[in-house]
Amino acid sequence: MPPALSAEEIRDVNTRYHDVAADHYDAKWGIDFGDIGREQVLVKVDKAVGHRPDGWARSLEIGAGTGYFTLNLLRAGLIGEATCTDISPGMLAALRANAQRLGLDVRTEQVDAERLPFADESFDLVLGHAVLHHIPDLRRAFDEFARVLAPGGSVLFAGEPSRYGDRLACVPKRAAGALAPLWRRAIGARPARSDSDGEPDAALEGFVDVHAFAPGELQRAATAAGFADVRITGEELLANWFGWANRTLEATAEPADVPWAWRQYAYRGYLILQELDRRLLESRLPPAIFYNLLISARKPRRA
Repeated sequence: MPPALSAEEIRDVNTRYHDVAADHYDAKWGIDFGDIGREQVLVKVDKAVGHRPDGWARSLEIGAGTGYFTLNLLRAGLIGEATCTDISPGMLAALRANAQRLGLDVRTEQVDAERLPFADESFDLVLGHAVLHHIPDLRRAFDEFARVLAPGGSVLFAGEPSRYGDRLACVPKRAAGALAPLWRRAIGARPARSDSDGEPDAALEGFVDVHAFAPGELQRAATAAGFADVRITGEELLANWFGWANRTLEATAEPADVPWAWRQYAYRGYLILQELDRRLLESRLPPAIFYNLLISARKPRRA
């Protein structure tokens, strides 16, 4: 276990980690800004809200990274004016480059989610993907989300790690780790270099995630900030077992030695299992057992 860090140390290590990771982040996580990525994001929004929303005029993304959520939602026409924030200037630079390549107009700000430099009631939607688990003071952050939202506005977060789902994901990780030498031999791959010679952000990776959530914890954080109609759902069970097994195997090999055919199998298999999860499991099983949690809620209108 990594040593406990203060809130300021957590913010600092998240900034440094994501600055270093920015250049290869999209490739590492298979982030897509084409039809597949747009459909993935729309499906997440539908799951979180429970239906396809009409859209929002003014959006604020927290921890926007390289733009996966906002840029795909802009392309889909679900948001109008978009403001993207992140604690990492490196991530915001990558986001601006992606937006320019796609011909999209976004405003970017380097901010801390617990101290938003925006006026009260400035936005109709506050959203994010895989960001809440990086924030030291979740209660303070939700208070800020509520403050900057107009009455009737929404919060929507996806990709948040489920505590129980994360424990379940350890099973395929351990199995893949045990099978890795046989797998490398089968594909003719050399063992990966040590962390000191590998990705420069590897040494920081164990410090950036500070939460894994039970559904009730997200529910209480939103309710305490005054939100209503709080909805918690789960997504990806089989897809994440498959994905983490493959990532674990790939991490043990030199990247150049992993065949293109294997990468295509891993990517397409993940998409197929995502759809299987969505159609068969996510509506039938409790959110807590899935790897990711989604939350949506509404700021009440004035009486």
